[in-house]
Amino acid sequence: MADIDNKDQAEMDPADMEDVEEVEEEETGEDEDTKARQLTVQMMQNPQILAALQERLDGLNGSPSGYMESLPKVVKRRVNALKNLQVKCAHIEAKFYEEVHELERKYAALYQPLFDKRSDIVRAAYEPTDEECEWKADEEEELTVSKQEEMKEKAKLEEEKKDEEKEDPKGIPEFWLTVFKNVDLLSDMLQEHDEPILTHLQDIKVKFSDPGQPMSFSLEFYFEPNEFFTNTVLTKTYKMRSEPDESDPFSFDGPEIMSCTGCPIDWTKGKNVTLKTIKKKQKHKGRGTVRTVTKTVPNDSFFNFFSPPEVPENGELDEDSEAILAADFEIGHFIRERIVPRAILYFTGEAIEDDDDDYDEEGEEADDEEGEEEADEENDPDYDPKKDAAPPAECKQQ
Repeated sequence: MADIDNKDQAEMDPADMEDVEEVEEEETGEDEDTKARQLTVQMMQNPQILAALQERLDGLNGSPSGYMESLPKVVKRRVNALKNLQVKCAHIEAKFYEEVHELERKYAALYQPLFDKRSDIVRAAYEPTDEECEWKADEEEELTVSKQEEMKEKAKLEEEKKDEEKEDPKGIPEFWLTVFKNVDLLSDMLQEHDEPILTHLQDIKVKFSDPGQPMSFSLEFYFEPNEFFTNTVLTKTYKMRSEPDESDPFSFDGPEIMSCTGCPIDWTKGKNVTLKTIKKKQKHKGRGTVRTVTKTVPNDSFFNFFSPPEVPENGELDEDSEAILAADFEIGHFIRERIVPRAILYFTGEAIEDDDDDYDEEGEEADDEEGEEEADEENDPDYDPKKDAAPPAECKQQ
């Protein structure tokens, strides 16, 4: 390292050397504490040092340091007292979340009349007034009065022309189907054969458990009469727990979904999209004759959402069932927390744009970091771009 440092100094411009010497002379008289603070700040601004520290901390996380074992018995006794206090804190936190659930129930009743009116407009049970349809655009989207009038007149003529050509659509067609298709979490569940069914979906409601009952919530999907099934409502209920686990009280972090139950769907004959029929040819080993066997097997569909895996009493599930339930819980929570309260914003795409903006910001930060790394490499006199070149395809396959 000394040889490299000397080489670097030899290659430096004399003027730079003088500047360095002057700085060193000025720093010599500074307070040692000030120098230490400056050095600490410089180190903490170095991303490589921060990354190394984080890696070290991650390695230490959860690893016993041996310090607790070295404590005197009387101190360990007091530590146990603090742990008991922490358990009591967890139980108070559980009560807090129970009261939050009560507040959610209270405000759900206040929201419901607005959601009911939304449903009435969507399914053409109510036609909003001109006043209710007025919407003030953002300032940057506002146009001059004359331009607005011109556009209104043009839109009016186009609407009249459309009215002559076809019947005026009722309500907001395919409202909930559009919402589902606009949200990645839900659109991933949709199959092409699900879409005609979801055009009949008129509303989704959230119902909370009654006071004094175990904590739970239900999602209710309301359908108009259709050719696919006779149910008018499909339900999905999620049971939650808001109490610390006696065997591991410190893991408590708010209510958790413990299980969920769906409902039977009364499919019209030949319309069950959760099943499909396949034909297989079988050859007789002795006679050599071939026969065709028809089998009914499960089929991918959104409506499998109403038939989740059952959680056994011992709570043990195989990996596939655990993965299905984990995704199911996430979807149920998302519908309850985001989709139902903000359905119109997911229909228009505005809520999705907000979500995308969050991800874009993170992406831009990552791009900036990559740019800085590339710049550092280019400024490095020992940097050899050939070393970073991708290996040939054969090497990758190995």
